[in-house]
Order: sequence, then C-alpha cells, then structure tokens
Amino acid sequence: MANRLASATSPYLLQHAENPVDWWEWGPEAFAEARRRGVPILLSVGYAACHWCHVMAHESFEDAAMAAYLNQHYVSIKVDREERPDVDAVYMQATVAMTGQGGWPMTCVLDHEGVPFFAGTYFPLTPRPGMASFRQVLAAVSEAWRDRGEAVSQSAAHIKSALQAQAEVTYAGTMDERFLEAAVAKLAGDFDQRSAGFGAAPKFPPTMVLDFLMRMGGAQANAMVAATLQAMARGGINDQLAGGFARYSVDADWVVPHFEKMLYDNAQLLGLYGRAARVYDHPAYAEVARQTADFMIAELGTPEGAFASALDADSEGAEGTYYVWTPQQLREVLGDEDGAWAASLLSVTDAGTFEHGSSTLQMRQDPDDADRWQSVRHRLSTARTQRVRPERDDKVVAAWNGLAISGLVDAAHLDSSYLTTAIICGEFLRDHHLQQGRLLRVSRDGLVGPHAGVLEDYACVAKAFCELAAATGDAAWLDHAQALLDTVLADFAAPDGGFFDTASGAEALIVRPRDLGDNASPSGHSAMIHACLTYAALTGSTQLREVAERAIGLVRDIAQQSPRFAGHSLAAAATALDGPLEIAIIGAPGSKRDALVSTTNKLAPAGAVMVVAEAGESQIPLLLDRDEIDGLPTVYVCRQMVCQRPMTDPAELADLIGRD
Repeated sequence: MANRLASATSPYLLQHAENPVDWWEWGPEAFAEARRRGVPILLSVGYAACHWCHVMAHESFEDAAMAAYLNQHYVSIKVDREERPDVDAVYMQATVAMTGQGGWPMTCVLDHEGVPFFAGTYFPLTPRPGMASFRQVLAAVSEAWRDRGEAVSQSAAHIKSALQAQAEVTYAGTMDERFLEAAVAKLAGDFDQRSAGFGAAPKFPPTMVLDFLMRMGGAQANAMVAATLQAMARGGINDQLAGGFARYSVDADWVVPHFEKMLYDNAQLLGLYGRAARVYDHPAYAEVARQTADFMIAELGTPEGAFASALDADSEGAEGTYYVWTPQQLREVLGDEDGAWAASLLSVTDAGTFEHGSSTLQMRQDPDDADRWQSVRHRLSTARTQRVRPERDDKVVAAWNGLAISGLVDAAHLDSSYLTTAIICGEFLRDHHLQQGRLLRVSRDGLVGPHAGVLEDYACVAKAFCELAAATGDAAWLDHAQALLDTVLADFAAPDGGFFDTASGAEALIVRPRDLGDNASPSGHSAMIHACLTYAALTGSTQLREVAERAIGLVRDIAQQSPRFAGHSLAAAATALDGPLEIAIIGAPGSKRDALVSTTNKLAPAGAVMVVAEAGESQIPLLLDRDEIDGLPTVYVCRQMVCQRPMTDPAELADLIGRD
C-alpha cells in the first residue's frame, strides 16, 4: 500500500512511496504528530540519483521489520535535498558539526522544535565492523529520548547555538592581487602532480577553482588548468561514448566515477571547457565542450525546453552497469580485431578497473585512427542503448538551469545552436518559474511546484539572463535580471553586506541558512557576486558593483584558509580586480563584424563581457551612444565604462586585448 509520499511531486519522494515506512513530507503536520505521540522525529534527506540513498532504501526502508520499528518509535520525514536546499543546508551543517563529515543519505533525529540531537549518514541494516546497524542506532537514540530527556535537551541546545554562531560572518577586507597570487600558490601546494586535480580521493571536478586559475593566468596556473582539464576529459569520469561527466571520481586517478550525472556539474564543465577552448585555442577542449552540451541536450533536455536534474548512478539494481564493459562485451559488439583495438584504447582489461571484471572507459591517449574510433564509438553507443538505462530525475531546478544557460552561452562560439537552446531555456524560466515577481525553484512536466526560490536560484538565473542579454543584444533579459537582483537586495540581504540563503518571508527553520563556501555547485553568495558584477559591467551600476565588492570581502577568510572551497568567489575577485574588460561591438551582421567577434573570442581574457548588436537596436547601456566608424563594424573596448578609442581593424583589436 502506498504511503503519504504517493501524492508528492518530487521523483525522490516518489521512489519511497511504496515503502512500509509511514513517511511524512516536511511540514508542521509531521511535527504536530510527533508532539501528539511524544516521539522524536527521524529526518532522512537524499536525492533521486544518490546511489547510497538507494542502498539504504532497499536495505532498511523497504524492510517490514525495520519499518514497523520506525513507525512505532518515530515520526519519519523524507526530504528531497534538491527541492528543499534550505532544510538540507541546516541539517547538513549540524551533521558535519556533530560527526565531522557529511553526505547523503543524511540521517538526523530531531526534537519537537526541529533541533537535531543525533546525526549521521548511511547506516546498514545489519552491523558491520566499526559500524552499528540502523536498528541499533535507532534503539539507542529512542532510549536516550525516553530515559535521558535532560541530556537530549542539552545536546540540542548546544547544537542550535553552534549553528547560530556559524551564521555570523565578519568583513575581512578586499582580495587584492597579492592575495589572489597567494591563493594560486596555496592551490599549487594542494595540486596532485601525478594525476592532476586537488587533494586525494575522492576527487570532484574542481570547476570553479580552474575557472579562477584560468582568469589569473601565468605559467603555474595555466599548467594546473591544462593538466586537470586533460585528466578529467580522458578519465572514466567522462563518458567517452556519449559525453557528460559523472559526479566525482572515487579514486585519485579519475578512473572510477560515482556514476550519477548531475546537471549542475555538466553545466559548469560545459562552460569551463567552452571558455578554455576560446582562451587556449585548444581543439580538444572544444570537442569536450561539444560532447557535454550534446549530452545535456539529448539526455537531460525536457519537452518544455529546460533541463532535468540528473541521471541515476544505478540500473538493473547496481551502480554503473549501464556504462562499464568487459573485453568479451567489446568483442561481441565490434568483432575480435576492433574489440581488441578498442580494449587497448579504452583501458578495458581482463582484470577490470571496476567491479566483477568490468572496466570503465578511459581515453588515456588519442586514437591512432580517428575514423576507426568514430566507427567504434558509434557501434558501442548503439549497443549500449539496448541496455537498461539509468532513471532520470526529471524535475527542473531553476538555479541549475541558470547554470545550463550560462554554459551554453559560453559554448555558443563553437556552435550557434547552443545559443538558441539557451534562449529557449531562458524563456521557460521566465514564463513559468518567474511568477508575480518571485522565482519558484522546481517544476516538473511544465508544472511549477510551490517551493520558493533560494538565493542560488535568484543569483544563477539573474546571471544567466544577463548573459542572454549580452549574447543577443536584447535588453529585456537585462530587465528580468534586474528584477531578480532587486528582490535579492530587498529580501535576502544580511546586515553585514552579504546574503542569507532564504528570503525574509521564507519558512523559519532553527537557523536561517547561510553558506559562503562553494561545494559542487556555487554557493548562493558567490553566484550573487558574479551576477552583480556581470550586471554592473553591462549597465554601469555602481550600486551593484559595490554590493559585489562588499560580498567578496566576507569570503576572504574562507578563501585564505581553503581556496578550494572558494573558487567561485576567487574568480569573481579576479574579475573585479581586472575591471572586468567590457567589449561592445556595433555593426551589421557579416564577415567584418564576425572578424571582430572572432578576435574577441580568441583573445579576450576569461571574465570579459562582450555585447554585439547593430547600431541603435539595443538598449543595453554598454551599447548606448555607440556608432559605427566610417560605416564599418566597430569595437569599443572598455573597463568600468571607460573606453579606449573605437576600432574597426581586427588586427588593432588583437594587439590591444592580446596584451591586456
């Protein structure tokens, strides 16, 4: 029999709709029920593509005896972290504070006020060496609740105080050139000289850090960027057949991924490889960008023109089954000769690099026959489509679609169709998620849910709208961006000049969530800094420029201590220090204008803002009062609305921005 989650809209909650656990959705009704019964609350948080969430569900939440125990001793609440990032953020902070680590599935036990007094992540159904069973944990916590109420209350009060203290931020000053250079040096100390990337296993794509390093330039920074871009592209974390990156690598060498494919990862990596292809003029980066964009469009695109959230890691009840191969499987598809060639090229061995003698696909060297590789790739891709496909989490998240738009715009210099796709996605967000001046976070099948947008939604979508304005010359996108930014300044502002993650009228949690550090996706705070800087570059807004500069100063301590977790803020600081470079190109479409655009694409530094339009056809402030010179397409190179002499010659432009 279905439980209360049967009426949910979240794909993750629907995965648990047939559990024997008497699940509740997050809300006052669940807390009221816990008070009525005098039992604690079990909070379980995860997401649809989470492998270990599936494991815990199969082991524990589908087990009748375990469900009976939970139903007797707890009120159980299930939360989709992607639908309710505010709830997830608060309790993840608590979990890390209490255990020293976090992740999903996240398991917390709360009192009737929502304050946690126990937290953890995955718990097995039966005991394992060094790990108690889920039943043992639940029994001990239930006993403490029943017999040691005063100690439980003291623990909850201590955790609440600690969370409140974490929300306090101090302005630490600007990030000048010396500070940014020191951050590069610290990152170099964390760089893996053998396998690239930063730190040890597991390795997440350090997209925002690489973006910062690319904006800084210099031999050391560029070397780290090049090595990591190559290692990720050639590794098992990158789908060598259909494109698209997995969430992270479980090993230090990028061989074995955690197989779920998230929109927010691929959107950011698309933008990074697209920018790298332009900045470094590297065809391999361009190819990765194209493959990533094509994966997003083919596998995550929705009928409405937006992008779904993720592809699951599992199929056929196991992780990675859809993606891995044995030498025998290659031979069955390709024949003996091509099968052996492909096995050598793709590091598919008899011993295997994954589980049960299977291997992930890697491309450690370029194929010696490009045409042969294209044939092999096509045949393997076709054969793989006959396998059971991973499930798709088809909800549309506003923030991640904002990232997708930005990534597509960044890659549009490789294929103009990507800009068309970005515009369609922007129109969907504008027409559906933006309602009565407020941004709603999630939709599914074209229907928008009730969950209010959080800071990352407003910031990522505002920046995306700014970039659509720049790419199309259509100032209407800039108006939509301004409305979103105005809402943030009115409803999300913190007294110290930064921002909370939720609006002032949002549901009150035990603390108002606030996170300045970046993780797999940009923090709302750092995304807002970028949105403000981009808008200021296009409009000359001193207000938003000052807002961005103040917000950068609040991240200084994090950036100094742990630059790996402040990459997006560091990139913004580098851009702010640089100006950024503003390039306005005026003229009718044609080869002469295209030459100016191409020169800019090849030579403009990362973080530069470029706007292209015909004279008098755009109301974007950066383009106003700009005219052609001698009837020729003309480029204005500016910094903070102060411009150099207008130019019509691509060679002169190249000389100026090439030495900028």
